[in-house]
Formats: sequence, structure tokens, C-alpha cells
Amino acid sequence: MPRSVPALLTIVFIAGVLLGASLAVVRTVGFLHSVVNFSNPITIVQNEVDPPVGSIAYKLRHGQQVNLLVLGYGGAENDAPYLTDSIMVVTIDPVSRRVVEASVPRDLFVSIGAWQDGRVDSGKINNAFSIPYDNGNGGFAPGPLKPQYQGKDGGGHLAEATVSQVAGLTFDKYVGVDFKAFRDVVDAVGGIDVHMDGPLDDCHYPDYHNGYLNHGVPLGYACPPEAGLHFPAGDYHVDGEQALEIARSRDAVQPDQATDFGRARRQQMILAAIRKKTAEGDAIAKAPRLMDALQKNFRTDMDLNDLKALYDFGGKLTESSYVRMALTNTDLLDDFAPNTRGSCGDPAAYALCPQDPSYGIEHLLFSHALVDPRVLAEHAPVQMTLAAVGPDDLDDRTSSVLRPLGLNVTETPTGRHLAIPRTVIYDYSGGRFPQTAAWLAEFLGATVVPATEPTPGVAASPRPIPKQASEGLVVYLGNDWEARWYGRAGG
Repeated sequence: MPRSVPALLTIVFIAGVLLGASLAVVRTVGFLHSVVNFSNPITIVQNEVDPPVGSIAYKLRHGQQVNLLVLGYGGAENDAPYLTDSIMVVTIDPVSRRVVEASVPRDLFVSIGAWQDGRVDSGKINNAFSIPYDNGNGGFAPGPLKPQYQGKDGGGHLAEATVSQVAGLTFDKYVGVDFKAFRDVVDAVGGIDVHMDGPLDDCHYPDYHNGYLNHGVPLGYACPPEAGLHFPAGDYHVDGEQALEIARSRDAVQPDQATDFGRARRQQMILAAIRKKTAEGDAIAKAPRLMDALQKNFRTDMDLNDLKALYDFGGKLTESSYVRMALTNTDLLDDFAPNTRGSCGDPAAYALCPQDPSYGIEHLLFSHALVDPRVLAEHAPVQMTLAAVGPDDLDDRTSSVLRPLGLNVTETPTGRHLAIPRTVIYDYSGGRFPQTAAWLAEFLGATVVPATEPTPGVAASPRPIPKQASEGLVVYLGNDWEARWYGRAGG
């Protein structure tokens, strides 16, 4: 199956260069006509002084959140050129000057409603972008597509609508980059510097000829030096093809590299490296090569004002401004092998299914992804303890959701406690972390109470509280959180 990787807003860098550099007018206009909603460059630049209400430039100027959908697709080199096998939700908060990069896995099964006859297809989320470009109807239903999903940006708009179901966000614009553009962009900036926390060995990597770089090595077997991909742990420089290999690899020998989280982490690392290189001092000299890299392999519904506003905002951010998270089978999703009972998808296909079919927990997470800096500044120790009738890993999954947001969630205590109806946050700190306690109470729908040792012979409410080594906050996840996590009525 073809795989891809998003190149996070490299076009934003281009727009800034175009406005500040002395480049050939004909070359610049031709580029913009190819990749953005561009008609009169003079009028658009003048409008940037007073941007239209609701535009990206207006929102950034007036402190309003901006949501972008960033897509990576295979392109003409692949037999399924428009499958968006990398999907990223980017949320920009101009008030706190922070950006969320959230990876959505390609194998998540969703409902895709693209047709005027009301038919809805259940399929992998990476198919949404491709439907308008596959014979007009996507091969799933008779009749024409809805008007908003037709034309040059139809695939982007259908992908926006589909991912919105999961994230609960309304997207302002989308960006799509294919394999070739990704490789060419990395090469145009002179390659990038990567940091690999651990080695990556993959003997099941595609070879652009409907085969694999494995010389016959079966999936799951050891990967010999002469076969597949091999990237050691450490820091080093890679070119475009190597960067694509690091980002695309799905079947690594190392278990942590083969997970959804491992892939998302590598992709986000690659994006940060690209962003760093495009901001270096010789950026203007690289502009023509970058335009060549993107012109035929890039799609977006942004206009020049959007691009300029994003460039001006992004150029002032540091790496600490970015919050990176991913939906994976270690937190909000379950994975199902083919022919496994309980799968939400095609019985014959591997699938990722939401633990909450209504996506209510996903919506909660995306709406809280930018934690108030005052909460993060407290560095409050937080522990999750399971006190519900549900599965044994709910406390671990909840911890996995909260850690990427910047909360100091420590190791989960072992063992299950007696079930309680409502979630309670016991404060063992004597009130030292009021901001964190209030944030957790709102997120979890919980009550904060001072933690006290139980008095012998006196019943505690709701239950005896064990002595804790922590001097922070201990969350007892009750039946209400379990019901809410799984989207059950009354949670």
C-alpha cells in the first residue's frame, strides 16, 4: 500500500520569500497560478493591509484560532496516487503563540458522505481525499458528488469534512503534498538533519515497482544488512529520499518504530527539520528550487494573503511553541487484524477503530490540546488510578492522552481500586497546584477534594484513601469517566 508524509506548510516559506525577494515576475506568477487561489497579485497584496473577515490573515491578526489540514499523498509514482496516507491536524493559537500538530492514522475507519444521493461509504480515512479524483465518484456509489467536493479542491474539502468528524474542528484551509514534492523540497534545501532516538530497520519497504526492498525476506523476519532500510540511532544528515523513507516506514523490525505513535513521532521530527532549514539565512537563494519542487505536486485552497500571514506568524516561533500528539492504539483507538471480531471496518482489512464511536473523547482532546500556560508552569505531579468497572488499561490510556499536552503525569499505580460512581481528584499537595487541579476537574468532569488519611473506625467518603507517596494530585477515574471514554449514554 502506498504511504506518504506531510510536508508542513513549506509553501508558507515560499510565500514569504516571494514577497521579500527580487525574483522574476513571470516565474512567480506561474508558480502561484499552479498552487494557490491566485488571480490578481497586486490586489491580493493590498488586501493584506485590511484582510477579509474570516480569512486566515484576519484570524491571526485578531487572536482567533486557525485550523489547517495537512495531507501527504503518493502522487503519480504510486498505483493509488491520491490516498492521503499521512494526515495532520494543525491548530494555531495566535494569543499564546503556540501550534498543535496532531497526527491522525491512515487506517482509522470512518464514514465518508460524498454523494448527492445521500450514500455514505465506510472506509479508511485516507480514502477521503482520493474519492473526487477517482473517476468522479470514487467507485463506491452511483450518482454525482456533492458540489463542494467537485473541482480542483474537491478532494481537500472532502478530507476536511471527514477529518472534522474525528477532531470536532472546522478547518480553514488544507494543504496537500505528494511524494515527489516532499523529496524535492528536502533536496532543494540541501537535505535535513535528523535525530533518531533508536535504530530503524525495515525489510518491507515499497520499491516504487509494486514490490519491496526486501530481496524476498518475509514480513516479521530479521532484516539483513543487504535488504530493506537501515537507519542507526543518532544524529546525521539525510537527503530527500532518505527523509521519505524514515517518514514512510511502517513495518520496522523494532516494535516501537512500527507503531502508529512511532511513525507519527518520526514524521513530526522530519517536519521540524524541514521547518528549520527553510528558515535559515540563505532562504532567498533556495526559493526558485523550492518553487520547482512544489509547482506540479502541491495542492491547496489558500490564497496569497493566507500564505503571507502564516509565514509572518510562523517565522517567529521556536520549537517550544509546538505541541505534538497523535491518535494511536495506545490511547483512543483499538487495532484489529483482518477477520477479527468486533472491528468497525472491512472484515478483510486491518483497521483502527475509535474506542468512543461518537468521537466525543477525540473532540474533548482536540478542544483542550492547548493547555493554559499557567497550568503547565505549575509542573504538578499527577497520577491516574483506575476506580471504574471498565477495562484495566483505562488509566494508562488516559495518561497517554494527557502527557503530550505537557502535563506531568507520572507512572500509574498498579492494581485496580474499588469502583466509584464519579471521578475524584485527591489533592495531596495542600492546594499548591490550583491551576492544574481546576484544569483536570474541567477536563475529566471531576471533583477536587483535599486528601486526608482515613480515621480508624470511621467510614471515609466515597472510600478509604490509601497513603500516597505523591505530594501532588491523584485522580481516581470513576464509572462516569469510563462511560464517557467509551461514548456510553449517561457518562
